[in-house]
Amino acid sequence: MNRPPAPRRPLRRWLCAAGTALCLGAAALTATAPAQATPAPAAPQARPATADGPPYPVGDLGTAVHNFIASPDTVAGANDWTCKPTSRHPRPVVLTHGTFANSGANWVALAPMLANEGYCVYTLNYGMNHLSLGRVGGLADIGASAKSLGTFVDKVLAATGAERVDLVGHSQGGMMPNQYLKRLGGAKKVHALVGIAPSNHGTTLDGLLSLGRSMNALGFANSFLDLAGLTALKQQEAGSDFQNALWKDGDTVPGIRYTVIQTRHDKVVTPYTNAFLHGEGVTNVLLQDQCPDDKVGHVGLFLDGPTLQNVMNALGPDDPDFKPACTNYGPTT
Repeated sequence: MNRPPAPRRPLRRWLCAAGTALCLGAAALTATAPAQATPAPAAPQARPATADGPPYPVGDLGTAVHNFIASPDTVAGANDWTCKPTSRHPRPVVLTHGTFANSGANWVALAPMLANEGYCVYTLNYGMNHLSLGRVGGLADIGASAKSLGTFVDKVLAATGAERVDLVGHSQGGMMPNQYLKRLGGAKKVHALVGIAPSNHGTTLDGLLSLGRSMNALGFANSFLDLAGLTALKQQEAGSDFQNALWKDGDTVPGIRYTVIQTRHDKVVTPYTNAFLHGEGVTNVLLQDQCPDDKVGHVGLFLDGPTLQNVMNALGPDDPDFKPACTNYGPTT
């Protein structure tokens, strides 16, 4: 009797913990069925969409893998520096990718979706160092990354003439802007922050950090991370010095509208509730409260239909009773 093949989910989990690039590869290699119906991969377009031309193509997993290698700085719909906000969408949207990711891969779905709706959309790569090869971002010190974000926001405001921007970030990209808002004066330049599974209060990596502390091995591991130029990984540990300093005066800044979108099946930010913020102006969305059958994982959120719909609502009408269509779920990684 033939035995079914052994499940590969443990492999996925460890690859996802190692980084987004490996996780994308794991999703492609271990998928037994399509996670969602998406268009065929399309190369990023260099020109802006126009009312007379076709919309920007919304990418899928194949597009993300392609862009990670071949187009790390460019994604369809983003960084048109001639774009001017409209009365319908008066604020530019700045997208910040996650750890081990880049803009070209992370925003293959959301950037074109927003541009097709008439938003001015901008992306940047941050946190790169000698290990990045121009593709792997979110590695370096988060404080320095937040300064880079501030410089980029100033550039966007100058180009568009807008007074404030909205920020959307995935994973570290959803947490890092809080350093900009709270410590670098960014609050006066930002209207809303939308975090997709943000590593806000750090991660235990499914208890791995607790095990390391109990074995007195965590200090050695963190020293290695610093030496290797992976400071951002250490800073995202639950209970790290960076985390304690960031949140010592509370989670929020007055005047900012916060939205956190999280999946119960997150195996990177653990416990998954560490993503949530608490305080004035916060809306925490647990996807499975809306769509119980959605098994999307941490990385897969960038292609998840309900997630993308929630982002559009948060940037637009911000309807507190919004319910997404429970279709087109993202990969389970």
